[in-house]
Amino acid sequence: MARFAEEITALSIAAEERISSRHREIDELVDFNQWKVIDAFQRHKVSDYHFAASTGYAYNDRGREVLDEVYADVFGAEAALVRPHFASGTHTISTALFGVLRPGDELLSITGRPYDTLHKVIGKEQDGTGSLRDFGITYSEVALTEEGEVDWPAVAAAIQPNTKVIAIQRSRGYSWRSSFTISHLKDMVEQLRRIREDLIIFVDNCYGEFTERLEPTEVGADLIAGSLIKNPGGGIAETGGYICGRKKLVDQAAYRLTAPGIGRDVGAMLGTTRAIYQGLFLAPHTVGQALKGSIFAAAVFQAIGFQTRPAWNEPRTDLIQAVQFSGPEHLIAFVQGIQQAAAVDSHVVPEPWDMPGYEHPVIMAAGTFIQGGSLELSADAPIREPYIGYMQGGLTYSHVKYGVLSALQTLKDRNLL
Repeated sequence: MARFAEEITALSIAAEERISSRHREIDELVDFNQWKVIDAFQRHKVSDYHFAASTGYAYNDRGREVLDEVYADVFGAEAALVRPHFASGTHTISTALFGVLRPGDELLSITGRPYDTLHKVIGKEQDGTGSLRDFGITYSEVALTEEGEVDWPAVAAAIQPNTKVIAIQRSRGYSWRSSFTISHLKDMVEQLRRIREDLIIFVDNCYGEFTERLEPTEVGADLIAGSLIKNPGGGIAETGGYICGRKKLVDQAAYRLTAPGIGRDVGAMLGTTRAIYQGLFLAPHTVGQALKGSIFAAAVFQAIGFQTRPAWNEPRTDLIQAVQFSGPEHLIAFVQGIQQAAAVDSHVVPEPWDMPGYEHPVIMAAGTFIQGGSLELSADAPIREPYIGYMQGGLTYSHVKYGVLSALQTLKDRNLL
């Protein structure tokens, strides 16, 4: 049985009393999204034979085909591509972008610099890596305003005749800005349509699924992508990603994943289908558990004087809870304390390291059943000013609570509180 200092236990009790109304709101959200998913399963008559494994080319794999249809229904899209063949969220996003962009086209990010792992996907001209720039696809970005909003005059000026895809990162990534709610995304779509109707609006939806009642494709986004080892996998899917949106665009992404002319018609699921279905079924509940944990973390850290974003009583649109610390030693203690609360690899002590795809040393707490599964409780941070730790996930609220209290105890033990 875990033992925490009396003042930490008292802090926990007070925080839970303060956030009880927010937890009730999350319960209502879970009901809405759970019933939405069940309705989609029922409309498409999901049955146990859809879970059968396929091999080889996997022509006419009805489980795979119906899975795509269920995802499209849940996300309010024309079509979907849901596959275990996506190695990560970055791979999924890359596939979507390469699928719809052609040499001479431009990709424009209107939410500032994207998440670190996409920098190499964008690349540099003639870098020889097969990046977008290496293929003659140009890239531009518009920084957010000081208030963290889209700079619309700058966006209008940045859109060129060859601008084809507008990229929006819903989640904060490694930044202190607020993540963009569905209401924000709806406004962005409407503003962009007024500027030019033919723009393809792409949303990186990682960490955002089921955190609100609507998804970006339900408010006008043309294409979205995400990872199955985040929200929609429910902590069950072992790998994979999804792309949803307009059928023509999803088909183009499918041609990139496999080959032109083949697209979605092949791809052995190799026994993963049941877990992907079941993960989607569990996702609304599990995301709700993680959201409750994030609200608890914000309340606790705010109570002892740390800045958090979002605050416990602010709207949420993704799993990520950011906490700003005063120095690297606080940040490292926080992440190591989260690791100590893990059921898997609790004995491991994470240290900052030069992780592939990142531009600064990164420390990660990842005591997970699925490697990199960030719907499970995890925390990470680049070791750079202003020393912000990013906590996300938690398959159960109790585990998140345990992790937060463990982090506080670690800070206290090191005389950092």
